[in-house]
Amino acid sequence: MAEIKLIHHAKGAPGLRLFGLGPRMRPLKGMLKLKRLLDDHAFWAHGRSKKDLETILANSSVVVSLWKEDKMIGFGRATSDSIYRAVLWDIVVANEYQSKGLGSKIVNALLDSPCIKKVERVYLMTTHCSNFYLQMGFKVSTQQTLLIKEIEENN
Repeated sequence: MAEIKLIHHAKGAPGLRLFGLGPRMRPLKGMLKLKRLLDDHAFWAHGRSKKDLETILANSSVVVSLWKEDKMIGFGRATSDSIYRAVLWDIVVANEYQSKGLGSKIVNALLDSPCIKKVERVYLMTTHCSNFYLQMGFKVSTQQTLLIKEIEENN
C-alpha cells in the first residue's frame, strides 16, 4: 500500500504556488491538483480560480498538504499573528480517505506549527464538521458572535 506523506510547505507555499511541487520536491502540477481536490471535495471552495488559490497560499502563514503517491488527497492552511490569534482555513480530505485520521493529521500539523502553537486562541469556521473539531478539543463559543459582511465586487 502506498504511503501517505504530509508536506509542510514554506510560508506562502512558494514551491507549490510557483512550481507545483509535491512530495520529494517533484513538480506534480500541485496547483491543478489542489484546485481539483477543492472542486471535488469541498462545496465551499468549488470553482475557486487558480489565481485566487495562488493568492490565498501566498498570504497564508502555514500550508500543509497530504499526498498518496502523486495524488493530493488532503490540504489545510492557517493565518496567524504568532502571538494572539490564528485561524484555520480550507481543511479538506478527499472523501475516500476520510475517517482514517487524516483530517486530524492536517489539523495537528497546523496547530503544531511555530507561528500557531503559542497563540492565545485559534479560530475556525465549519458548516458540517463541528463534531470532528469538537473531538479535537475545539469548543463552540458562546462568548463571541460571528458577524459576516459580504463585500460586493467593485467593477
